[in-house]
Amino acid sequence: MLSIENAIPHRPPFLFLDEITELRGDFIKANRLIRADEPHFIGHYPGNPIMPGVLLCEATFQAAAVYLFHKIEAENHDKPTGTPVLSRITDAKFKRMVKPGDRIEIEVSFKETLANFHFLQGVVRKDGKIALTLSFALALVG
Repeated sequence: MLSIENAIPHRPPFLFLDEITELRGDFIKANRLIRADEPHFIGHYPGNPIMPGVLLCEATFQAAAVYLFHKIEAENHDKPTGTPVLSRITDAKFKRMVKPGDRIEIEVSFKETLANFHFLQGVVRKDGKIALTLSFALALVG
């Protein structure tokens, strides 16, 4: 299993990946069990907790950052410098609610790099069905 914490700076309670299950040249797959004790559920629809869409997006961005770390490391034969930061989100579509107890699968596909910007597409699935699709860009800064 690949180490998430060696690749990105995120840590609990703001780490939204449990494990990386697949990594190849243009693709990464990760998963996460949504836990009822996560702090955002206290105030996000109390009594009917729903995983905030922005945090599903964040899980996708984190998977992309892990992917970029390994891609750049493989290409340069050295650890990448810079922090991955979000620079663009487009076409985010929320199709299913995600609730505590659900296991999500996060897939990110690499599209292209222009200058210091890396363009990617993400899909989050719950029970094999699409919960979120989005396109986005990350930049390595610092």
